[in-house]
Amino acid sequence: MHNFTNKEVLNWPAFLKLKAQLSKDKRLQRFYNKGTYHDDTPIKDVEFVALDFETTGLDASKNSIISIGLVHFNLQRIFCRSSRAWYIDPQDNLQEDSIVIHGITHSDLKSAPNLLRVLEQLLDELAGKVIVVHYRRIERDFLDSNLRALIDEGIVFPMVDTMQIESDIQQAQTQGIINWLKRKRPQSIRLANSRTRYNLPCYAAHDALTDAIATAELFQAQVNYHFNPDSTLKNFWL
Repeated sequence: MHNFTNKEVLNWPAFLKLKAQLSKDKRLQRFYNKGTYHDDTPIKDVEFVALDFETTGLDASKNSIISIGLVHFNLQRIFCRSSRAWYIDPQDNLQEDSIVIHGITHSDLKSAPNLLRVLEQLLDELAGKVIVVHYRRIERDFLDSNLRALIDEGIVFPMVDTMQIESDIQQAQTQGIINWLKRKRPQSIRLANSRTRYNLPCYAAHDALTDAIATAELFQAQVNYHFNPDSTLKNFWL
């Protein structure tokens, strides 16, 4: 599994077009053929989808997705009626420590479909949009790894990572000798802690759909506080 980033992929539209030609799975072909925006597109003109997974653990090579939540949005609005959520029957067993975190139990997953049964719906929701997540190593790595296990083919696409944005902001705000003398240090970049700095409401954590909405709100706030809506995608996606 190779984690592509915008530093390696200089032209995401061309890269996705190539992936469409190389892919063997029709669902992935259709997803890639939808393409994406050029990196000089102002973010005010972009349609985003906030995406969140809950998983059986933190190792994408061994653990599985058990819940997916997503919601469409732009810089002005979050389209809650567009939201989607699924429980997913995992490829591995639920672990007690993960149940404590996300609260998803065996009974919740009793009649849940496996990832392949919702894959077409999921990709249709994501196709042509810019995906926004909070900590890309979960959504990027798990979807790629789980698909490799199921269909022997992974997936790659650009995404915006609000955790990375917040990390960059915190680093910028604490650099320099004056900040060092004042003992100013980077603050937590966890989703809930990051939202607090923008006076966003407190939501219950570790529900995939709630976290997707929370991520969408966070990105809107980050742009409003620190960036210009005319800023282009190349400054954000990875």
